[in-house]
Amino acid sequence: MGPTASGKTALAVSLVERFPLEIISVDSALVYRDMNVGTAKPDAATLARAPHHLLDIRDPTESYSAAAFCEDARHLMADIVARGKVPLLTGGTMLYFRALLQGLDDLPRADPVLRQVLEKEAADRGWPALHGELAQVDPVTAARLAPNDSQRVGRALEIFRLTGQPMSAQLDKAQTVLPFRVLQLALIPSDRAILHQRIAERFDAMLAEGLLDEVAALRQHYALNADLPAMRAVGYRQAWAYLDGETDLNGLRDQGIAATRQLAKRQLTWLRSWPGAVVLDALADDLDAQAAERVACHLAADAD
Repeated sequence: MGPTASGKTALAVSLVERFPLEIISVDSALVYRDMNVGTAKPDAATLARAPHHLLDIRDPTESYSAAAFCEDARHLMADIVARGKVPLLTGGTMLYFRALLQGLDDLPRADPVLRQVLEKEAADRGWPALHGELAQVDPVTAARLAPNDSQRVGRALEIFRLTGQPMSAQLDKAQTVLPFRVLQLALIPSDRAILHQRIAERFDAMLAEGLLDEVAALRQHYALNADLPAMRAVGYRQAWAYLDGETDLNGLRDQGIAATRQLAKRQLTWLRSWPGAVVLDALADDLDAQAAERVACHLAADAD
C-alpha cells in the first residue's frame, strides 16, 4: 500500500521476481480499458515480467465498487493459492484495502430522491460547502475526501441523512472476514518534497506521452460524461476541462499536479492510522531488500 508515485509497482515487480507471488491490482482507475497514460498503467514489458490481475476489466462507461473488488479479489486469491502461489495485493485505493481486510459494511442503498436533493444543494451552494457540512457531522470521513469529490461527499452525506449516523462510525462496525494471514507493507516516503517532485515529473511525463490524446479518444469512442467515476479520476477530470476549453495548458498542468498531491495526502492520512501495517520508507535505497526480508519471513512462517 502507498500513495501515488511512491514506487509500489516497481517494488511489487521486484518481489514477484524473487518469490512465488502474483499481483492483484488494488486501484479503482486501472480497472478501466483504454485508460493507460493517465492511470500510469504498467506497460507491456512490465506486465510480461509480472502479470497483474484486475486490469482492463471495465469500460470507462461502467462503475466499479468496493463490493465488486472484494468479490473479484477473493476469487483471484483463492485461485492463486490453489496454484501454490501467494497473492500480492498492490495499489493505493485504500477503501478497497479496507473493505477486503475488514469486510463490507451494511450501509444503506442509494436513495434517488435524496441524491437529487443533494445535487440541487450542490448546484446552489457548491460541493465545498457540502463538504463543510460533512465535516461537522462526520469529520473522519471529511478529512480523507477532497471538497470537490462530489461522488463520495454526496454518498457520505446521504448516509448520514438516511441513518442519522456518520459513515465512518458505520464502517467501523464491519468485521474482519478475510481467511488469510496478511502482511501489510505501507510505503510512506520520509520526505514529502521528494514525493511532490515525483508527482510533478510523472504528470509532465503523462502529458508528453499523450494524456490529452487519450482523453480525446475516450470521448470519441465511448458515451462518456464528466461525472462518470472513470472521468472523475485525477488527471482525467483536468484533461476533460482542458478539452472543454475551461482552462489552458498551464492551468491543466497546475491543477493536475495539485489534485495528484491532494490524492497522495489523503492516501497518507489513511496509511498513518492503518492498523497492523509495517511502515517502509518509500525513498530508502534498500527498499527492495527491506521488503524482501519481510516477505521471506512471512512465507517462512507459512511453511512452518
